[in-house]
Amino acid sequence: MFKKILNAKAFALCLLILSVSACATTSPGSMAGAEEIRRGVIEQISDVQIESNHHAGVGAVVGGALGLGVGSLVGKGNGRDVAQVLGTIGGAVAGHEVQKHYDSPVAGQQIIVRMGNGVLVSVTQATTYGLRVGQKVYIEGNGENARVIPQ
Repeated sequence: MFKKILNAKAFALCLLILSVSACATTSPGSMAGAEEIRRGVIEQISDVQIESNHHAGVGAVVGGALGLGVGSLVGKGNGRDVAQVLGTIGGAVAGHEVQKHYDSPVAGQQIIVRMGNGVLVSVTQATTYGLRVGQKVYIEGNGENARVIPQ
């Protein structure tokens, strides 16, 4: 029985060491974490509204959980139960109000960039002041993480 426990602990330790070593940083010359940067010229800029990507109800749930935690620190017996209920309700209402601020659309731009090879690339991002048609720019990243930045 003792050997099984010892073997289980040794196995768990080996797994821990392997997982930590897998998180080690790479050498300075490696390409890990490298990001593609492309060059182009802005063809068109259109103003758009970017919808929030926050999930509805998350603010109320998180606020309610925090309120429950705070309420559990107050009083004893029935008083603690009442404090937990009031804390949950108050936290949910406060969390919902905070989330409403983040749910409103954000002013943005749809930027069309002509790359050196003639391909057009469209990037939608929060408004970046100072960009203008005809300006040379970099497109940093790709997909939803792509951003147009001045050269």
